Amino acid sequence: MHLAADKDAVAWREAWLARTLVGINDETPYGYGRATTMGCRVVFSRTTPEALPVKVVRLGLRVLTGFDAIHAFRQRRAMGEADVVWTHTESQYLAVAAILALSKRRPKLLGQSVWLFDLWNKLTPLHKLLYRRLIRHVDVLTVHSSENFAVAKALFPGKRIVLVPFGIPSEEMTEPVPRAGKPFRILSIGNDRHRDWTCLASALDGVDDAEAVILSGTAPRSLTQGRPNLEIKQARTNGELFAQFAQASVVCVPLKPNGHASGITVIQEAVLAGVPVIATATGGLEGYFGTDAVRYVPPGDPDALRDALREIAGDPEAARQRAVRAQRHMVEAGIGAQSFIRQHVELSHDLVGR
Repeated sequence: MHLAADKDAVAWREAWLARTLVGINDETPYGYGRATTMGCRVVFSRTTPEALPVKVVRLGLRVLTGFDAIHAFRQRRAMGEADVVWTHTESQYLAVAAILALSKRRPKLLGQSVWLFDLWNKLTPLHKLLYRRLIRHVDVLTVHSSENFAVAKALFPGKRIVLVPFGIPSEEMTEPVPRAGKPFRILSIGNDRHRDWTCLASALDGVDDAEAVILSGTAPRSLTQGRPNLEIKQARTNGELFAQFAQASVVCVPLKPNGHASGITVIQEAVLAGVPVIATATGGLEGYFGTDAVRYVPPGDPDALRDALREIAGDPEAARQRAVRAQRHMVEAGIGAQSFIRQHVELSHDLVGR
């Protein structure tokens, strides 16, 4: 399992045990360690201590190429002993492909894409040429949304591409309860580049008796100016995060157009917490939860978002019923980390002929 250099599995577990790894997470990064219960031996990439000059060179090459070749090179022995190499984003599989292209022994490679196909049209011709050549060494490309699947198929018609829905640990759920108290509490979470914080802030201006909290390290603090009902901060621990879920009347996931199911992690967290969800209809999210489970609004439309907020504030029982249906669908459709990892295992067995 080749992860980014800052996703060392040992450090991840320490943070998970300390409950400072904010969000509904697994003991191993993104739950990949669950494959050990499915008949696999999982070895995670390791972060290598490095001097500052070496780190500067490594990160400089990453900026130049778009992937961390030095971090991947350091894992070459483990790759050589593997039957299959899994990756979490294109930054990892492009780096692994570069190393495997020069290796005598070639394990199979699963290349999971998140942002690449959103950015493809903005890439330089040189980057497109390089990435196309590296993707030749990827045995299966996987994506999280139907929209990315369509783009990938058009770009790489001869490549095997599989839609693998992303999932978080879903074993524990909080029963949805009526959330009719005052004030109407709006919670929004995320650091993804496709969050539309401006749209949310504009929508708040017409919602009476509402208080909104944005938990984000990227949302511009300037949005709070002139809006005493809006607070932007970060959750430092899971205790702080879960307290916000418990107080929220609704979780709002405002998004800019994208193709990679941006916001799906937060939506799943909210569903598990039993909180009604409003989300922007973009990125293939409706492939995870339909309109009977999540209240969708069009992109870039603060008026529509405001109407949806008022609707939920005005009928909390209908919102609770939608949250109930979302939880039921999550169980029936098998949305979660267990299914996400199982699909990786099944693809791997298929690749190595077992």
